[in-house]
Amino acid sequence: MNFDWTTVIGTVGAAASVASFTPQAWKIIRERSTKGLSLAMFALTCLSFASWTTFGVLKGEWTLIIPNAICLAFALFIFAMIALPARKTREVAETLDPTT
Repeated sequence: MNFDWTTVIGTVGAAASVASFTPQAWKIIRERSTKGLSLAMFALTCLSFASWTTFGVLKGEWTLIIPNAICLAFALFIFAMIALPARKTREVAETLDPTT
């Protein structure tokens, strides 16, 4: 049996990329605030993940499509929460986590 280090490294990278957005999204929901986050940075992040997803689609590479599409969804959520007025951000967060 051949052990494919390339696949292992790619899988770890994809999992880490997807997981990296979870703490930020949860912090926004928990604290009901996006204070200190950069709208421009998340706009570029969304563009990069949209580009990588599109590249994966054009190449027919599911290993590029799936993690980048998931990261795009997280980045778009955070981008939207930053772009919303503070009152709306709190309302969305309260809807997603009404316990706090």
